[in-house]
Amino acid sequence: MSTELQGFEPPPIKSIEDTGLNLGFISDLVLKVMYFVGYITGYEIAERVKLPFAGVVEEALEFLKREQYCEVKGAGGLGAAAYQYTITSKGGEKAREILERSEYVGPAPVPLEAYAQAVRQQPLSSVTIHQRAMRKALAHLVINEDTFGRIGPAANSGRSIFLYGPSGNGKTSIAESIGRMVFQNDIYVPYAIEVDGQIIKVFDEASHQRVKSDDNDSRGRARGTSDQRWVLVHRPVVVTGGELTMEGLDLTYNEANKYYEAPFQVKANGGMLLIDDFGRQQVRPRDLLNRWIVPLEKRVDYLTLHTGRKIEVPFEVLIVFSTNLEPKDLVDEAFLRRIRHKIYVGDPTFDEYREIFRRVCKAREVPYDDEALAYLIKEYYIKPRRPLRACHPRDIVDELIDIARYFNVKPELTRDLINRACEAYFVEI
Repeated sequence: MSTELQGFEPPPIKSIEDTGLNLGFISDLVLKVMYFVGYITGYEIAERVKLPFAGVVEEALEFLKREQYCEVKGAGGLGAAAYQYTITSKGGEKAREILERSEYVGPAPVPLEAYAQAVRQQPLSSVTIHQRAMRKALAHLVINEDTFGRIGPAANSGRSIFLYGPSGNGKTSIAESIGRMVFQNDIYVPYAIEVDGQIIKVFDEASHQRVKSDDNDSRGRARGTSDQRWVLVHRPVVVTGGELTMEGLDLTYNEANKYYEAPFQVKANGGMLLIDDFGRQQVRPRDLLNRWIVPLEKRVDYLTLHTGRKIEVPFEVLIVFSTNLEPKDLVDEAFLRRIRHKIYVGDPTFDEYREIFRRVCKAREVPYDDEALAYLIKEYYIKPRRPLRACHPRDIVDELIDIARYFNVKPELTRDLINRACEAYFVEI
């Protein structure tokens, strides 16, 4: 895998103008911080809102003091940043008025335009995947060469992949491995976005993995030298499944706190969105797929504020559909045409099954035996004409270990333990 130099670096902030926000917005945010915290230093306020004290938070505090919304109650050190600030009774009334509009208190947002520009300057096309990196990423899986040869170009497309085939053969594992191993370079995402005075939370600890750093991050950026409203994260891999709804693909407005949560595809910008178990959602597959037609073609998505206004956001996402159902039962030819890569993940061959079984035994510290496996395949696959599945070796060996533990015997591939494990695991449907 090779990674071109990323085209976005948050510029340093020296003034309120550099933030893209106005003095009133920043002052409101600072006042809300003081309202909830009480006594707090200027430095601590700056740390909470992720804005520099000099030239930005300092200006907001001066404005709030002039309006008699806050006052200085002491100093914990040298300089205005060390002063102890507290909210006044007049400031408390003002803060409650502001909280009626939005209860968001946290890092200052970046303007929507700045977010859109940042996403487009950190595109998936800047990541090039080569065969060697792909083999390393998928080394823990047993995949036939034909399927393997399709995965790399599909991931390189940065567009869309349709993984289909029988359940239990590793479609989800393939998708997650691509995301986990291939998208390990980093990008910047904002804590939140501002549009028309509304705040949309983007950074999510569940979806974004921060890049670990000491005094300097992976790009050689010294701490505190650029806009701290941006977080350096690994390219995200967001997974959603049967819980996905049409509403989940638009902005979620928190009625109590009066701000928005970004949908899955926005959190996945710059990375991968895996729609697992596609076709099992509560909405019709065709409705769900029609929702993606414009984003897949135009690379932009449209979200709706509770005021009714539509906003345009970038759609820089590798979207992966994974399903056990027949494509013809889910989508029509017109939509499949819009999906760049269709990859069938079929049942393993006997040789592939043997290799999977051998790896599982090694990982579980169960002695592998060719003759025992031949017995298992003959009795529980060939005779009942049962298809091989890539997940079966793991499940059968785990079942065997559970049974051996119960009988207080060493877990081995004996015919007795194999029979007990298979009889407990397989169910005729």
